[in-house]
Amino acid sequence: MDNKSVFNATVCIIGIAIFLIHTINILLKKDRRKDENNLLFFIIFSTLHLAAYLAFTIIKVNYTSDGFIIGFYTTFYIMNNVQLLLFFYYAVLYIGTKKKMIDVVSIINICLFGVYVILDIVNIFNHMFFDSVNGVYTRAKTMFFSQGYQLFAFATVFALAVFNKKLKPTEKIAFSVYCILPLIAIVLQNRFAGYAIAYLSVIIAVEVLFLFINVRKNMELAQEAKRNKEIEIKIMMSQIKPHFVYNTLASISTLIKIDPDKAQKGLDNFTEYLRTNLSSLTDTGLILFSDELRHIETYLALEKMRFEERLNVVYDIKARDFMVPPLSIQPIVENAVKHGILKKIEGGVISIKSFENKNAFVIEIRDDGIGFNPEEVTGPDHIGLKNVKYRIETMCRGDIKVSSELNKGTRVTVYFYK
Repeated sequence: MDNKSVFNATVCIIGIAIFLIHTINILLKKDRRKDENNLLFFIIFSTLHLAAYLAFTIIKVNYTSDGFIIGFYTTFYIMNNVQLLLFFYYAVLYIGTKKKMIDVVSIINICLFGVYVILDIVNIFNHMFFDSVNGVYTRAKTMFFSQGYQLFAFATVFALAVFNKKLKPTEKIAFSVYCILPLIAIVLQNRFAGYAIAYLSVIIAVEVLFLFINVRKNMELAQEAKRNKEIEIKIMMSQIKPHFVYNTLASISTLIKIDPDKAQKGLDNFTEYLRTNLSSLTDTGLILFSDELRHIETYLALEKMRFEERLNVVYDIKARDFMVPPLSIQPIVENAVKHGILKKIEGGVISIKSFENKNAFVIEIRDDGIGFNPEEVTGPDHIGLKNVKYRIETMCRGDIKVSSELNKGTRVTVYFYK
């Protein structure tokens, strides 16, 4: 092997090793994003592309013919375009933009891709881009036009990335590097003919892309998941409020002498209440609404023990077998009791209703308490409701609607879409 062949083989081997590591890394990930699937296809094909060039580099040491050279470089240019096509669809999915714009750009992209694949095949017969004379690759004067699809794809991705206001500077830089570096390499390739500078530039560009976008994105998602977990724990711990514990224990203590049976029932309910709250600290998945409903019933039984006739509960449960986040409906019920009904001297009624329609499972919590002005609500209880809303939206594609009127009561409707 001459120096050029050694350089080219080394570049290919290093690139294949790096890309295989990235491929394994993505394959081992349990929950891949949609753009990561596109990135996976792109990296796998890039690995095959390098392997093909490595095989060519080794074979041509001992075997060279015009047919072999033309056949390889035709395959080489088609693979270049396929690799760029895969990169284009990964970039477009990751960057995101208006659907109409993406549709138009994608149609132009696939049409240009098809045209240039056909032109690469036609080149076998008319040599408008390159030829082989005595086993030596030679470029035609019109060779530059063979890069038309690549120039379009690079320019499009560059523009979409740079002018996208939602992308971070590091993301814009990473996409820009992948678009600009290979173009610089094409210019250098003319100066240093025979050296696989273009492949080296692609390897560097893919590394920048992988480290600055995919790895960084995974780190950000991991941090967000950690924050979400901390929020969940805070919400769950907030359900075990000291004043509620003290007041419940005080009520049970008072009942021990007056009504031992009622005290025993209260103690059983309180034990079940604590058990459910504590077990929810380690339960990160969804639970059946029937389980959440039992916890609600336990909570309301404890409050009923304390406030007796001031608190009345009506159940209208027509749907039970659907999934909800743990401790997601109970805090809403607790808010209705504490900030609605019990702020009225005479108390009131809370009604809990569940049913199914064609689009969703619906839970409705109503109270005839003092109500409130939704625009003026502040404080930790409001923050708690926002956190519950966030968990319902992110964990099971749900939604919460709140309506309230002063001195008439509040209605909270929770939708768990199918």
